[in-house]
Amino acid sequence: MVSDPHASEQAGGSPEDRKPPDEAHSAFTPPLGVPHPPIPEDEHPTSEFALPAGLRPEAPAEPEGSAFVRPGSTTGQTPLPTPAGATALSAAFTPPHGIPVIHLTKEAPWQDRMRTMLRMPVGERPVPERLGGGDEETGPAVPRVLDLTLRIGEILLAGGEGAEDVEAAMFGVAYAYGLERVEPTVTFTLLSISYQPSLVDDPVTASRTVRRRGVDYTRLSAVFRLVDDITSEGITLEEAYRGLAEIRRNRHPYPSWALTVASGLLSGAASMLVGGESLVFLAAAVGSMLGDRLAWLASGRGLPEFYQFVVAAMPPAAVGVAFGLAHANVQASAVITGGLFALIPGRALVAGVHDGLTGYYITAAARLLEVGYLIVGIVVGVLSVLYVGLQLNPGLRRLNPEQALQVYKAPVVQTIAAMLLALAFCVLLQQERHTVAFATINGGVAWVVYGALAHVAGINAVPATAIAAGLVGLFGQLLSRYRYASALPYVTAAIGPLLPGSATYFGLLNFAQGHLPQGLTSLVQAASLALAIAVGVNLGAEVARLVLRTPVVQEGGLGRRAAKRTRGF
Repeated sequence: MVSDPHASEQAGGSPEDRKPPDEAHSAFTPPLGVPHPPIPEDEHPTSEFALPAGLRPEAPAEPEGSAFVRPGSTTGQTPLPTPAGATALSAAFTPPHGIPVIHLTKEAPWQDRMRTMLRMPVGERPVPERLGGGDEETGPAVPRVLDLTLRIGEILLAGGEGAEDVEAAMFGVAYAYGLERVEPTVTFTLLSISYQPSLVDDPVTASRTVRRRGVDYTRLSAVFRLVDDITSEGITLEEAYRGLAEIRRNRHPYPSWALTVASGLLSGAASMLVGGESLVFLAAAVGSMLGDRLAWLASGRGLPEFYQFVVAAMPPAAVGVAFGLAHANVQASAVITGGLFALIPGRALVAGVHDGLTGYYITAAARLLEVGYLIVGIVVGVLSVLYVGLQLNPGLRRLNPEQALQVYKAPVVQTIAAMLLALAFCVLLQQERHTVAFATINGGVAWVVYGALAHVAGINAVPATAIAAGLVGLFGQLLSRYRYASALPYVTAAIGPLLPGSATYFGLLNFAQGHLPQGLTSLVQAASLALAIAVGVNLGAEVARLVLRTPVVQEGGLGRRAAKRTRGF
């Protein structure tokens, strides 16, 4: 008979007696007369994933943490206590083969030091020493550092500096003020920089667009000195901002009339390189100055740079055609060639090829596209005038393309003309006065080397130009390292005598006369000479960096990382 719990409670039993029996908790209580099933040996059966008897569970290597917790080995801004010579990463992030000891020699220019660190992975970069401009507890003022970095990069990029050196300068400024995980990016018109405080913090990104570009190597050199002070002397943010404001307020060292006179001097000196005399010198100078004034007028009216080159190329060509129509005893082709020397965008071409060789292909493509547009503008301006002149007199003897085959050998006159041409380029580029003498001598040496190889040794013009341009790049790099400045003031003006003015002019003249095969041949030669100049300058600079002391010393020898290595795939 089944017991009644209410009856036992009414009988007044003990609490244990009043407690319902265990069978009451089960819905499968057997009926009266059916025996209970046997009790299992273990009242708590184990899981089917339990370890077999006799095996011990292994203790976990380390307690598991959340994926969203800040790791204890983050580098951040405060360096962790690490062994002497080790990097900022702790042992948890150290690869099995270890991280080599890295030292940066202070004797090397900041360009080399920062360029080398840019090529390192973020985890292998040495922890920066915190300079002035921020509280030791809160760290540097990140927005102000990024703003200063972008402003400095804007001036350098607008002044024609290569993308690699602009990134090195931006990284050097940010790194000097304690921003370790920073990545600058430079394209043709856009500058951006991203900073990530640690592996788990959100990155901070800022950008700046270069709206206007202008050539002023005096301002460029001042910015290089400011970056050198920031990376070496450790000036504060306020001092750096004041220095940058002074650089922006400084006026150009040469007035506009001096630039016009320098343009005339450049064209006159270039006409002497191809056999012109005193009257040719004067005619080329007048035509170039007229073109310069017309370009200034077009610029003031807001016309794009393409049309400025179109109108600047017309007066020199018009002066040469006028001499030809008048049957004057003047070498009209030398007049037009001299005017083209002042217009060929050699600076942009060298910068574009340099960016391509160093792995900045987007910026290189944009620069070379700009060069193409400017050359097309020159072609349109010159061809328009030549076409009109040939329609008026189809037999212009003074514009004969056969003069391209003649070789002018006047070493003393041509060397003096090359140095005058480089001097005029220095003024047009707004260089500092103490750099003018070095660039002028460098241009004279380049022409002497080219003349010796092409006219005396009989070497083809393309390799002779490349070798001469390589010496220009080598000497320019050495001078820039000696003065801890940019190499552009010592290089850009010095390559002026090597520019392919004659080949460009005779190619355009053949096109105007309807000789397409001859015109294409001349223009291909001009393009080959231009590329030889750009590659030679870059190669000379790389040779200078290769033979001089490397800024990176690793365990086991000297190390220098390449910009990119794809091995063909």
